Amino acid sequence: MSPTTITLLFLAFAIVSFILEKIPLGLTATICALGLTLTGVLDATTTFSQYVNSNVILCVGMFVVGQALFETGMANKIGGIVTKFAKTEKMLIVAIMVIVGVMSGFLSNTGTAAVLIPVVCGIADESGYSRSRLLMPLVFAAALGGNLSIIGAPGNLMGVNALQELGLSTSFFMYAPVGVPMLILGIIYFVFIGYRFLPDGKGANGAAVEGQKDFSNVPQWKQIVSLVVLIVVILAMIFEDQIGIKIQVSACIGAVILVLTGVLTEKEALASIDLKVVLLFGGSLALAKALDTTGAGTLVADKIVGLLGANPNPIILLLVIFIVTCALTNFMSNTATTALMVPIAVSLAQSLGADPRAVVIATVIAGSCAYATPIGMPANTMVVGLGGYKFKDYVKAGLPLILVSFVICMVLLPILFPFYP
Repeated sequence: MSPTTITLLFLAFAIVSFILEKIPLGLTATICALGLTLTGVLDATTTFSQYVNSNVILCVGMFVVGQALFETGMANKIGGIVTKFAKTEKMLIVAIMVIVGVMSGFLSNTGTAAVLIPVVCGIADESGYSRSRLLMPLVFAAALGGNLSIIGAPGNLMGVNALQELGLSTSFFMYAPVGVPMLILGIIYFVFIGYRFLPDGKGANGAAVEGQKDFSNVPQWKQIVSLVVLIVVILAMIFEDQIGIKIQVSACIGAVILVLTGVLTEKEALASIDLKVVLLFGGSLALAKALDTTGAGTLVADKIVGLLGANPNPIILLLVIFIVTCALTNFMSNTATTALMVPIAVSLAQSLGADPRAVVIATVIAGSCAYATPIGMPANTMVVGLGGYKFKDYVKAGLPLILVSFVICMVLLPILFPFYP
């Protein structure tokens, strides 16, 4: 059996397994990586180098830096301060979406949602507003905010890695020219249109809020240090070229400082590292490497291009990749969807001789558009009971937001990243 056929079989296995999720996502990716090694498609050095890829290290470092903000209660405090000044329901929706969106651009979007859900439930209960009018905007803002920077979500780094492998330059705010308009228009959508699709849900206010923690015993200096370290690390990443320190190194330095100063214990720092994401990331990169080196990715791309007709317009390619990725991500892990689709997107762009940046960014952003189902992303699932939501509520409120994201991508990406510069 040829290496190309073997790689395609492992790709098919990954797709089915990611959709069904009978096997943990990280284990599926690891099975693919080990299988490709045992069959000789990849050598062991190539396979395991993906698990210590610089972007995997960046992901690990930011897990620790972000956790400090959650562990000390600083994230909770920031959310409470901002939402306290909102005097009406619409003002509260704007305040929640702005703070969650911005925080999700630099922290775990799932972690940000998990921390602020109890805060928002408390505000709703005290003010008399319905939780169902506030919680869905919160979790959707977490997904939108993930598109503000390359560290906003693990899938973002997969897009970065793919472009770096091609020798193309990337930047900390690579996704922001599209992500910022998406967040702004997402907020406007919910304030004027989206809130009409949300149920009244008054009965849901009696549900118990899980995950609330008491941070009253946390020393204030720990909260301040956690925030200062995060800000300094982000600034170091933004000015990477000027200071000459790689962003991965900046993230690791920040993590070390937090442990050395006692903001986090070593145990807390290690516990904050999501090994599921690391295994999924590393294994998926190994599969992507095999798709590239065996030509399997090109083969898949050629078949798709063939279905689009002779000399298809790159705009059509952009449309197809966005729709396919978006459809998948609403029923399977965002990170897994992005891991599967990015290598195919690169091959598709290369088959047309087009600059792959627009297609890769569209794939990553489409992978975050999991608004139409309660299983599209963990944060969606967290609020089903608390908001009293049904499946149809996600469909009604989420599909128009997907359409907004789609239009922004289709308009801005060809302008910002021309296919044939």
